[in-house]
Amino acid sequence: MKVCYLETEKSVGKIISHDITKVEKGVFKGPIFKKGHIIRKEDVETLLNIGKKHIYLIELEDGELHEDEAGSRIAKALQGPGLTIGTPSEGKLELFASQKGLLKVDVTALNKVNNVPDVVVATLHNNSPVEEREKIAGAKVIPLVVKEDIVGQVEQICKSNPLLTVLPYLHFKMGGVITGREVLEGRVKDGFAPVLKEKALFFGMEEPEILYATDQAEIISQKIKELLDKGCNLIITTGGMSVDPDDVTPAGIRKTGAEVIKYGAPALPGAMFLLAYKGNIPIIGLPANAMYYQTTVLDIILPRIVAGELIEAQDISALGHGGLCHLCDHCIYPHCSFGKGAI
Repeated sequence: MKVCYLETEKSVGKIISHDITKVEKGVFKGPIFKKGHIIRKEDVETLLNIGKKHIYLIELEDGELHEDEAGSRIAKALQGPGLTIGTPSEGKLELFASQKGLLKVDVTALNKVNNVPDVVVATLHNNSPVEEREKIAGAKVIPLVVKEDIVGQVEQICKSNPLLTVLPYLHFKMGGVITGREVLEGRVKDGFAPVLKEKALFFGMEEPEILYATDQAEIISQKIKELLDKGCNLIITTGGMSVDPDDVTPAGIRKTGAEVIKYGAPALPGAMFLLAYKGNIPIIGLPANAMYYQTTVLDIILPRIVAGELIEAQDISALGHGGLCHLCDHCIYPHCSFGKGAI
């Protein structure tokens, strides 16, 4: 990179080497062009109007890239399905979700990218539920001009797999089995059905099929099988997940022939959580606190299931780091630490 002094009329396409300030008494004082700005044809008249007949410029040498070009190439290297790239600004590029879904971040690759000199990339947490048009990452090179091989290192790291992806939520038909004789007989108001309907609506599902069962493992198993016969491919059983003698929901899930992946999750609220699979159909045992708390372990696991991921025991075990909810008066999940420790 070298600095040259050139007539303004001949500067189109060149890079400004310093901020250019405009002063208009009582009206405006500040930079009208920032260092690194690439002069356009329409900028020439503006520069001449503030007395810039000549201007200091940067000329790139072979193998060098302006920050905007470098940032654009890095953003494209990071970009996977479900993302769009914004407009460069002072070398910074922002990436946005092009659809509602689950953000996947290759954290190992991200750390490698951030070890490349002069490159910084910041993202939301892996496995974050994101909305369409939500900003999920920013990428920038530090100097105004960087060597092209720096960008090449980032592109090589991201060559095999995109570093960032937003998985769309898939179509599921949710079924719910709400346990407890007191609910079935109308002695206690059902607080679970509204919760399940709210979750289904969030993921774009139709209203869930709801069945009720007494606290008998055989009956619970039978109701789950009824939902399977109705075409439900995501089943959530509620209540009866503790250790009292009549808490038999886990036994009812096992009686269907489903394989229990994990009973108990290191996340509070929601520790008495169970995940099982019957074939490829997830069956969830949900503790009673899901009625009372806006956010529980279900909100960590469910987006991953609906995005088509097969959850393993180690995925649930890893929730302990970050698995403690602050139980804020005003819940801002997923924009908080809950469930964000596991990568």
